[in-house]
Amino acid sequence: MNEFGTFALMVGVNNAVLHFADRAIFNSVSFIVNKQDRIGLVGKNGAGKSTMLKALAGIQKLDSGAISFPTGLTMGYLPQDMDFESGRTVWQETETSFSASLSMQSRIDEINHQLGTREDYESDSYMQILDELSDLNEKLGLLGIDTMEAEIEKILIGLGFSRVDFHRQTDEFSGGWRMRIELAKILLQQSDLLLLDEPTNHLDIESIQWLEDFLGTYPGAVVLISHDRAFLDNLTNRTVEVSLGKIYDYAAPYTKYLEQRKERREQEIAAYTNQQKHIKEQEEFINRFRAKATKAVQVQSRIKALDRLDRIEIDVEDNAAMRFSFPPAPHSGKVSLMVEDVAKSYDAKTIFTDVGFSIERGEKIALLGKNGEGKSTMSRLIIGEDYDSGKIELGYQVKIGYFAQNQSEILDVEKTVFETIDDAATGEIRTKIRSLLGSFLFGGEESDKKVKVLSGGERARLAMCKLLLEPVNLLILDEPTNHLDIRSKEILKDALLRYDGAMILISHDRDFLKGLTEKIYEFSNGKVKEHLGGIDQFLRSKKSDDIRVWEATKTLKSSASEEKSKSNDPNAYQIKKDLKKKIRTQKNVVSKIERTVSNLESELATVNEQLKGADAYAKPENKEIVENWPKLTQQLEKSMEQWEAEEATLEFLDNELKQYEN
Repeated sequence: MNEFGTFALMVGVNNAVLHFADRAIFNSVSFIVNKQDRIGLVGKNGAGKSTMLKALAGIQKLDSGAISFPTGLTMGYLPQDMDFESGRTVWQETETSFSASLSMQSRIDEINHQLGTREDYESDSYMQILDELSDLNEKLGLLGIDTMEAEIEKILIGLGFSRVDFHRQTDEFSGGWRMRIELAKILLQQSDLLLLDEPTNHLDIESIQWLEDFLGTYPGAVVLISHDRAFLDNLTNRTVEVSLGKIYDYAAPYTKYLEQRKERREQEIAAYTNQQKHIKEQEEFINRFRAKATKAVQVQSRIKALDRLDRIEIDVEDNAAMRFSFPPAPHSGKVSLMVEDVAKSYDAKTIFTDVGFSIERGEKIALLGKNGEGKSTMSRLIIGEDYDSGKIELGYQVKIGYFAQNQSEILDVEKTVFETIDDAATGEIRTKIRSLLGSFLFGGEESDKKVKVLSGGERARLAMCKLLLEPVNLLILDEPTNHLDIRSKEILKDALLRYDGAMILISHDRDFLKGLTEKIYEFSNGKVKEHLGGIDQFLRSKKSDDIRVWEATKTLKSSASEEKSKSNDPNAYQIKKDLKKKIRTQKNVVSKIERTVSNLESELATVNEQLKGADAYAKPENKEIVENWPKLTQQLEKSMEQWEAEEATLEFLDNELKQYEN
């Protein structure tokens, strides 16, 4: 593992060229990744974002060009899909991130055992083994073995696992949860460069905000793909757009990038228009006076000037986008759905009990909560899955349209796009299938592609297309935006805002949820709580938008319950010993953050001193300092928040120890 900050230039992409069949994915693209960059890779589905991450990770070979890396650079890569190892607990699997440290610790234990049995204190071999022990202890200290357990626990809990999950087999978890384990392993490795492909796809809102905070203070560089606009805006400081084989690099997060992109485009068009007007005027002069000897010098001068002219070219813009509306909702009774005292268990595990809520005609609600709390389960119960007790009733003439979380994964991969829709369509809509597919960007030859060759985003669009085959008055959408690019999500959101039927929406995308629902049902600890208002009001109710603090509070309460349940354990000595070990580890964590805060405060003080003068902000040599000032301020604020949370954890552990000692 490298010391952070060793490399100024992390990675250089130089004239990268890559073709798939006859299509240029990259056409001589170049850009660099610098130390502590937070780069959002954006672009339409299929533009080549994931391919670029694979190329950076060394998995995808280029046709030509090169990607250069400093010697010793370490990388952590999270793909969208991967194969998982089995046969370990969550903790054991996560612990493999420290394989080098654990191997050293094992060797140290082995040496200590040898030293305890040997008596040849003056021999060369004895001195050699002492030197090896000293060397190993020094290396182990640099690798942070003392804080290993605390780091594992902090990251697993931050990603949504409870302590009781630590000792469960990984096989017991869904693919989404196992992806969280892989993400935890990558974060724990503390690589110089993180490459993350849709890291928020399998996370709930609480975990997304935790990850946002974690990556915000991460010492290395981060290049990520995400379709979560709020996540990109809050985390990134650069946006690299991949479009039609080219790269456009903006020193701004997503929303500011959109503004700058629009300004750049307008300036390019204006410059192009002016140049074309100038060229036309010169060509008209040349054509008019070419035959006149008295104008020969001027004509030749203008011909040469046109030859020397650096002609402006306007890049082709990829403006293709979905365009659709949901059919008007058929008339139904006033109440669309009634859920009363419903309980559901799988085997011995209770998902929820006594759940009750209702939806009226045209009402739009969201189901929120951590993964595994029962949101998707409730959606399946509504469409007909068996439940243990209670009652679920649809209103008069209510017809459901359902988009499952894995909807795009359950399509028949051997069918073509056209066959997928044609086989599901009935009645008059069959005459409009080509037109309908075109509105979802499957026009012409695209409709003859087999599903198995489609990207994740293309499959999501196809699954969404199936929803429009007949009118419904109750839409149930379980994570409909997974794999959709940001533009497609905006179009879907606009269609849902115009939809006049009732809707149940499950989503972890804060930006997508804004303004879309007027009521939220929170699934937590087997119960459901109603919150009036949208996502902003919900987040405000959770301690001023800070989900991390809300989750930390829940974690501390859970920890208190666990520790107090041990207070009656006859082995109180062992409990105190464990608490003391945790306190030592936590003190190291707090000290590390305090050093970071101190360094940032010193750096800010220097910047403030440099910008004291009245004209300091306007000086060209201070441009970089002025641009870095808000970044430093934001880093300091986040570090202070992190320090407060870790200090609270330390105080809690100290109080627990006092209870056992009193």
